[in-house]
Amino acid sequence: MPNGFAHSSRVKLTPRSAQHFPSDTLFDRIGRTVCQADCLPRKELYESWELARRARRRFRGGRIVDLACGHGLVAHLMLLLDDTSPSALAVDSRLPPSSAKIAAALAAEWPRLSGRITLEVGDIADVVVQPGDIVVSAHACGALTDDVLTSAIAARARVVVLPCCHEKATCDHGGVGGWVDAPLAIDMTRAARLRASGYAIYTHLIPETITPKNRLLMAEPVS
Repeated sequence: MPNGFAHSSRVKLTPRSAQHFPSDTLFDRIGRTVCQADCLPRKELYESWELARRARRRFRGGRIVDLACGHGLVAHLMLLLDDTSPSALAVDSRLPPSSAKIAAALAAEWPRLSGRITLEVGDIADVVVQPGDIVVSAHACGALTDDVLTSAIAARARVVVLPCCHEKATCDHGGVGGWVDAPLAIDMTRAARLRASGYAIYTHLIPETITPKNRLLMAEPVS
């Protein structure tokens, strides 16, 4: 990370930060765009990109359903990386006031996004997921990740989660907490739950330089 530009920083990206995104790659173009919006935490850009690009290597097409979405950046990136998805729905119990600013900045740079991404305030349990959807969630805290999995499994939809804030009191550690640390036990239990529900699972790690909560779990129904 040149000049101490830590990817894990929660510092806001500003127009001055755009110098760190100099190339014509898609990621750097996105970086410059969100820098001009002057409201997105740096860490959120890198986490969202790492989730979205790995998800798109595995899963194409489908409506994107971004649950516990924060700014809804993952939903936007999923459409930018694969334009065959018709639309995206991004839902959170509270949307940051700046989420609309991020959406407007990205749509101005990529007009094909206009009208295709819906940002909504609501309970993720009320979202109707369809079998063809891709359900995504970056750092849904604690048991919220399990709620995301429940919604995906019920619809037999593809799912991608980057869990965080593993809470022993509210998350199932599968009885193996005596062998491995609680966060790993919880995520292993989530993977086992998906397999038991007839899913093929794919596990990855995003760079620890972005977040120590870096276990990425992807799954698709096979039966």
